[in-house]
Amino acid sequence: MRLKDKVAVVTGAAQGIGQATAIKFAQEGAKVAVVDIKLEALDEVVEKIKAIGGEVLPYEVNVVNRDQIQVMVDDVVSKWGKIDTLVNNAGITADNQLVKMPEEDFDKVIAVNLKGVYNCTQLVVPVMVANGGGSILSASSVVGVYGNFGQTNYAATKWGVIGMTKTWAKELGKKGIRAVAVAPGFIMTPMVAKMPEKVIDMMKGKSPLGRLGTPEDIANLYAFLASDDASFITGAVYSIDGGVVL
Repeated sequence: MRLKDKVAVVTGAAQGIGQATAIKFAQEGAKVAVVDIKLEALDEVVEKIKAIGGEVLPYEVNVVNRDQIQVMVDDVVSKWGKIDTLVNNAGITADNQLVKMPEEDFDKVIAVNLKGVYNCTQLVVPVMVANGGGSILSASSVVGVYGNFGQTNYAATKWGVIGMTKTWAKELGKKGIRAVAVAPGFIMTPMVAKMPEKVIDMMKGKSPLGRLGTPEDIANLYAFLASDDASFITGAVYSIDGGVVL
C-alpha cells in the first residue's frame, strides 16, 4: 500500500475522476476526506470506500467559500492529525464562444476552477508546513495547455492552475511540499457519457490509442504522485491524454 498512514483531501469527490481518485487512495491505504458541494452526493463514494475497509470522512464544501474550507480542514486535522495530500479536483464548465459568453459564466468558472484551487491550497498548506511536508495535486487539462473552441473561461482557469502549481513548487519546496499539475485529455466521466455518440466517437478518433481515458487512469496517476515514489517530482505538468495532442 503506497499511501499507508497518509491523509488525503479530495475535492469534487462525488463522481468521475474525484470519486475514482478517492477510492484509489483508500485502496492504497490512505485515510480520505471526500469533499463536494452537496453532502448527499458523497453517499456513493463513502459507501464504496467503506466497502473496501477504508477510512473516509465526507464534507459539504463549496470551494468558493473559505469558511467552509477552513471548517473542513480543522475537522480533518482534529480527527486524523494531519493532511499529507490535497487533490484539487473540483471544477465546472460553462462553455460558449467568446462573443456569446455571458460575463457571469466567465466569473463563476474562474471562481470555482481557479480561485477555488487557490482557496483550498492556501488553507491546507499551513497544516502541511506544520507536519513537515505534503503534496498539492491540481487538475489542469490539455485545454489549459492548447486551448479549445468555446472554452475561454475553462482554458484560462486550467492554464492558471499550471502557473500556480509552478509558483507553489518554487515557494514551498524548502518546506517539504511538492506541487504537481495533472492535465487529462478526453475522459469518460458521467458528464461525457451523456454526450451524443458521434461526439464520443470523434473524441476517440483523436487519440492514437483509439479510446477515451477512464477516471481510474487519472486516479492511478494521482496515487503515484501522492506517494513517496514521486518524492523528487515537483513543478511538473503531467499530460495524461492518450496522445490526443500529438
